[in-house]
Amino acid sequence: MKWWQRILINAILFLTLAGLYGGFYVESVWVAIGASIVLGILNLVVKPILFLLSLPITLITFGLFSIVINAIMLNLTAFFVGSGFAFASFGASLFVALSLSILNTFIQSMKE
Repeated sequence: MKWWQRILINAILFLTLAGLYGGFYVESVWVAIGASIVLGILNLVVKPILFLLSLPITLITFGLFSIVINAIMLNLTAFFVGSGFAFASFGASLFVALSLSILNTFIQSMKE
């Protein structure tokens, strides 16, 4: 899937999850698109470093710690985007990270 397609899909998923789940807030479509772009850039730059640093605990937990890394990436995205993209708690970002992972996997499998 191309980078811009992932950006648009993540923006739609952000808006959907914000509408369905009260612990996650997205102000507008433009904020969702901006957050998707920021998340894409952070995934290219910061996520590989975090993954390498947390590799031992990721192996011990059989990869489940990667969901925590995704939640950290979402919290970093919220920090950079500002008040228009926010989580009520770290648990909310964990839920959104897990939901995004499942939904993105499903969408990519449907695309093939």
